[in-house]
Amino acid sequence: MPKVFVSGCYDMLHSGHVAFFQEAASHGDLYVGIGSDKTIYQLKNRKTINTEQERLYMVKALRCVKDAWINSGSGIMDFEKEVAALKPDIFFVNTDGFSPAKQEFCDRLGIRLMVSQRLPQAGLPPRSTTALRQECTIPYRLELGGGWLDQPFVNSLHPGPVITLAIQPTQEFNHRSGMATSSRKQAIELWHTSIPQGDREKLAYTLFCVENPPGTKNVSGSQDQLGICLPGLNRLHYDNGFWPNAIDSVTADDALDFLEAHLQLIALPMRKEGYSPLLNTHISPDGAQRLAEATQQAWEALLQKDLHAWGKATTQSLHAQLEMFPNMMTDEAAQAIKEYSQQALGYKITGAGGGGYLVLIAEKNIPNATRIKAQRD
Repeated sequence: MPKVFVSGCYDMLHSGHVAFFQEAASHGDLYVGIGSDKTIYQLKNRKTINTEQERLYMVKALRCVKDAWINSGSGIMDFEKEVAALKPDIFFVNTDGFSPAKQEFCDRLGIRLMVSQRLPQAGLPPRSTTALRQECTIPYRLELGGGWLDQPFVNSLHPGPVITLAIQPTQEFNHRSGMATSSRKQAIELWHTSIPQGDREKLAYTLFCVENPPGTKNVSGSQDQLGICLPGLNRLHYDNGFWPNAIDSVTADDALDFLEAHLQLIALPMRKEGYSPLLNTHISPDGAQRLAEATQQAWEALLQKDLHAWGKATTQSLHAQLEMFPNMMTDEAAQAIKEYSQQALGYKITGAGGGGYLVLIAEKNIPNATRIKAQRD
């Protein structure tokens, strides 16, 4: 029988996990690598509900599982040692578990990487651990252009916009992935499960102050807090300050439907320890102007639902960032861009780079990419 390997957290075991295991086991004998408590905390910045030994006990008890263990490594590639020893024929993943790093790893070892169709058992609803945690509705923030212009050391050289999109927590994005996860964690500590009623800009300012108390050396840009608190699509205009002097918001369903139809994400490895995007910078008034102009063009294209113009301007915005902050680009991100850019009309990387996600703007579905849901008002 072929050997099939899967890897994951498998906390709060539910029917979606079982359906995934059964689908994987339909291709051969199933072996399961489980992320350790330490690895899950590193990736998600939270503790698991069930300990690694509890999770191992439950997974091994499933009839469709041939064997299971706790992976000995760390990060999203914590299974490398075990897979090299097992020598499986198939590595089976969900779309949100696919990454170019896993594809390269499988290609190198001669393993077939297969992506699940995520089909629930007949008569049962689709389930995910994130959905079961859905009591927390605080969004993540996806920056769609202009990143760094929320910092005075850039916007003092030339004013310009940052475009943000609040997205629903339909999946759990990795810690330090450029999705404002640190600001979201502060929001959860402050407000628990949902953003309270009230003036959203004032709430974002409260979160900004909590995250940046007096004496903070590296101030978290306010696009993070505003991007979480303001629903929908937002253009934040900065001019020599930490807080925008103008905010334009779009919450109409047709505009957000357009974004959801054409935005797709490819997971990249986490930022490495010691990573800093502020090394080897070349910040200049000309660079800040190019970034501002490209981002404004992306905003205007979004308002007009001009997919080609939006894609082109987004790519230009990324390259304007990279001119000033070349350390944003990692070898893994460059490889992903090389592999996927021909299938897209535009692309960028999340946040300050160094890990996270490759954001693709495309007309058609891109294999192995995940989708987002915009946070409506």
